[in-house]
Amino acid sequence: MGYSSVIFLGLLMMFSFPVARSWSKEGHILTCRIAQDLLDHEAAETVKHLLPQYADGDLSALCTWPDQIRHWYKYRWTSSLHFIDTPDEACTFQNSRDCPEDKCVAGAIRNFTSQLLHYKEGSSDRRYNLTEALLFLSHFMGDIHQPMHVGFTSDEGGNTIHVRWFRHKSNLHHVWDREIILTALADFYNKDLDMFQEDLQNNSTMGVWADDISSWRDCDDLLSCPNKYAAESISLACKWGYNGVTEGEALADEYFNSRMPIVAKRIAQGGIRLAMILNKVFGNHKQEIASPT
Repeated sequence: MGYSSVIFLGLLMMFSFPVARSWSKEGHILTCRIAQDLLDHEAAETVKHLLPQYADGDLSALCTWPDQIRHWYKYRWTSSLHFIDTPDEACTFQNSRDCPEDKCVAGAIRNFTSQLLHYKEGSSDRRYNLTEALLFLSHFMGDIHQPMHVGFTSDEGGNTIHVRWFRHKSNLHHVWDREIILTALADFYNKDLDMFQEDLQNNSTMGVWADDISSWRDCDDLLSCPNKYAAESISLACKWGYNGVTEGEALADEYFNSRMPIVAKRIAQGGIRLAMILNKVFGNHKQEIASPT
């Protein structure tokens, strides 16, 4: 049985169940599309080989799968891997403090990256399902770049801070997961995800972020870089997520206009960095692997 056939039934069943998502499905799709467009030939072919045949070579088609199955009995162990709880008001990430035994999103990225390295090594280690590892890594690279996925323990990353988003009830975590993205799609892109993706890619290649892209890809050690991404997110959560927000507050234009650029940039960073990892793991690139600090 091939890697992809192992999870065929689970992937097929996922379309029958309603789910609660992290980055909205649109956010995860954008992250994975951006990444796949940046893959080198060898990495692109490996990704297509690992994907189930019915995905038609499209990584983004399955980037929400880890959200779909996180509460299934077989995968309950993955529930804690989508986020990081930090001490209230600390606004910093410390791996030993906040990710014990690698049971957080930064640890998950390390572990699934390590598993995928077995593909290039030609390992026959049957402990690893490399299709699942690819899907988990791709999804978690989206999650770790969502600032409120690295949030305060007491409010569960903003989940218990109830607010209004324009005219309807929401919570602060959901605002960052989904509301900002959907509002941007409606207001700026005529609900066209392709237009949103094109804008993100243009900003990365010739626009406001173009000069920063090389620094986004900086990663001397694939297994320690998730700590950097987590530290960025909690810093952004403090500065842009929590700052100025009170329980029951109505968030509208001012909050949206100032936070939307942060959301867009984090989606782009997640995609560019996912491509960097996959190119190093599957392509003809040298990667340094050390113990995480």
